[in-house]
Amino acid sequence: MKATQIPLLKPAEFDDYVFDTLVWKNTQRPFFNQFHVIRLEDYKKHLIIPQAPHRRSVTFFVFLTKGSITRRKALTKYEIRAGSFFFLPAFQITSLDEISDDAEGFYCHFSSDIFSISPWKSETLQIFSFLQLAGSPVVKLSQERHLAILQIFERLLQINQAISEEQFCLVASYLFTLFTEVNQFVRPLEKPIGNAAVRMTERFKAALSQHIYEKHTVSEYAELLSVSPNHLHKCVKAVTGKSAHDLLDEMRVLEAKVLLKQSNLSIADIAFKIGKLDPSDFSRFFKAETGKTPKEYRQSAQ
Repeated sequence: MKATQIPLLKPAEFDDYVFDTLVWKNTQRPFFNQFHVIRLEDYKKHLIIPQAPHRRSVTFFVFLTKGSITRRKALTKYEIRAGSFFFLPAFQITSLDEISDDAEGFYCHFSSDIFSISPWKSETLQIFSFLQLAGSPVVKLSQERHLAILQIFERLLQINQAISEEQFCLVASYLFTLFTEVNQFVRPLEKPIGNAAVRMTERFKAALSQHIYEKHTVSEYAELLSVSPNHLHKCVKAVTGKSAHDLLDEMRVLEAKVLLKQSNLSIADIAFKIGKLDPSDFSRFFKAETGKTPKEYRQSAQ
């Protein structure tokens, strides 16, 4: 049965949504909401597949050493194969379509808050394009780097098993090392420029993904980010070539597409949900952006 909205899940809520909890339940260790790592082969057979679209309040990634996985980031489908990572930043829409019987590897989630107790701040993560909403989520590694990556995962597993306040402080350092290794395999054109405009644009994108149902104007987002609407427009334009209004409209369209395809909400309900629009205004807006009316898009997606 289709849901009426796309849920935002905190780590403690993952089990009831992604696992058959009558058969198996994940062990939620101390600091589970901030960090968790586990081998895919330890839990994959208990997953509910396909997995309905949802958001997570934490960033997660998967490294596959064997087999294949098909996941979605928003409306785009990705096939992850052995030797590849899949990254998904917090608050982005995702779903799991398929996982092969022979799949092996690692799953990890973390809150950016853990970097506040490390030599790096959470803003440091913005140098890694694969952790950004607009970045490509799949990174393929060379065979030569697998051993180094596996050694980091083994250390993270050890910390996760014997976790304490002292051990937990090491997590951010190992994750930063892991991301630095992965970053060697990101194409130069995908590497973001670390300046203030880029950081503001990424903050705006993250805010859009998190608050699209509650905030419907650029002014509201500017207030949330403690900048003027004009400053926000200038930053977004410099980085993307688009206006802040353009990005807001793109996020509205994305949300509308997912809700039209994956929910049983009426078109009128979706119109109100994404911008307090009346159905006729929403239909004109959606067709101008996609070339189809909401009804036509819903029918084509069935």
